[in-house]
Amino acid sequence: MSPTPLDRLLKPFKRFAALDISGGILLITCTIVALVWANSPWHDSYHHVWETQVGFAIAGLDMKMSLHHWINDGLMALFFLVVGLEIKRELLVGELSTFKAAALPVAAAAGGMLLPAAIYYGVNQGTEAAAGWGIPTATDIAFALGVLSLLGKRVPVSLKLFLTALAVVDDLGAVLVIAFFYTAEVKLWALAAAGGVFASMVALNRMGLRNVRVYGLLGVALWGFLMASGVHATLAGVLTAIAIPSTKYLVDSDHLPMQGHLTLRELVQGEFDHAHLGHELHQTESPMHRVEHALLPYIDFLIMPVFALANAGLTLHGSPTEALASNVGMGVMLGLFIGKQVGVFSASWIAVKTGLAELPKGLRWGQIYGAALLAGIGFTMSLFVTGLAFADSGTVDQSKLGILGASLLSAFAGAGVLIWQSRKVQAEEQLPENEVMAPQAELPANAPMEGAEEEAA
Repeated sequence: MSPTPLDRLLKPFKRFAALDISGGILLITCTIVALVWANSPWHDSYHHVWETQVGFAIAGLDMKMSLHHWINDGLMALFFLVVGLEIKRELLVGELSTFKAAALPVAAAAGGMLLPAAIYYGVNQGTEAAAGWGIPTATDIAFALGVLSLLGKRVPVSLKLFLTALAVVDDLGAVLVIAFFYTAEVKLWALAAAGGVFASMVALNRMGLRNVRVYGLLGVALWGFLMASGVHATLAGVLTAIAIPSTKYLVDSDHLPMQGHLTLRELVQGEFDHAHLGHELHQTESPMHRVEHALLPYIDFLIMPVFALANAGLTLHGSPTEALASNVGMGVMLGLFIGKQVGVFSASWIAVKTGLAELPKGLRWGQIYGAALLAGIGFTMSLFVTGLAFADSGTVDQSKLGILGASLLSAFAGAGVLIWQSRKVQAEEQLPENEVMAPQAELPANAPMEGAEEEAA
């Protein structure tokens, strides 16, 4: 049976919805490959590959950096662009668009950032490693939602929305932490130039320019100036997301926009070319949605796996137990696994009990606790902040081991709690029905009906 026009139109959205689980599997695979490679007889080649110098120098502009540097400062700018677009979408039309809707995930994210940072700092107070307090504050949205996707229908949609909104707020907090606390010496001329480029992008947005290529070129210029300024260049992705238009191109009563003039009569009667319709409807989408949908497959299937391959490999020179027992390893482990679950859950509970927020319909506190556990998966952003906080390779490895250990514990514990909650909910929902439908005790065939003897008398 050939697909209907509606099937063709919905196919990209179905493919988009399937990205969480497949992208997460690829991310896990690349992490395992990096760990095996970094601890194999060829471990020297692992570090040699990522330190290879790549780039060019022209007219006094030196753009030669290590491959590792290009991935973390270049490719990850696209990751932060998608993060910025997700934050913007949630603020405009999503779970953060109203105070009532935003109150619970904002409170949860705040608790899930402050307590882990406090725990890490308490463990490492008075040492140089205290600078890594931002490492356990982040939640990896791809991994966390990937675990929820693996659980399928055991997880209500409202819980996925809650965790997504929480992770988006968490990402916003991580961006601010990087901007204000992990920025090197600032060069004012380059920062002023970056500000001028950003102001131009905002002005073009206000003037109605919808060409995403223009915003892309200006975004590259913004990235270059931020790189030169000392502010972390990946913030160019978030600033570009802010500037990209978010309004749809409205259609009039007779025609869809752009060339072709597809009439509503043709749309209703089916007298049109399906490929042409797909193109026309695509053009009516906001540039923000077009860019997000275009980049997301590359983020999930290229950029994040490559980032994991380049950053997750730690060569274990001693006992893993000793590394985890170090101040850095212990601070990261306790911050992510203990601090996240306690911070997210307690802040959510306080927000609801004080009337600041409402528990989403159909959710139970056990499910909120399961999501709080999953918030302890800090893989991508935590590894990223590790690279900014530490220069010593031994300290970096201790942090990485703590991140991997805590993320693994959080994933399994969160999934276990949510599966248990799902079974508990199903059992409670079936109990009244079983009581109502309980079979009556069977009577012998020759037994008289109740009251039969009285009627006979």
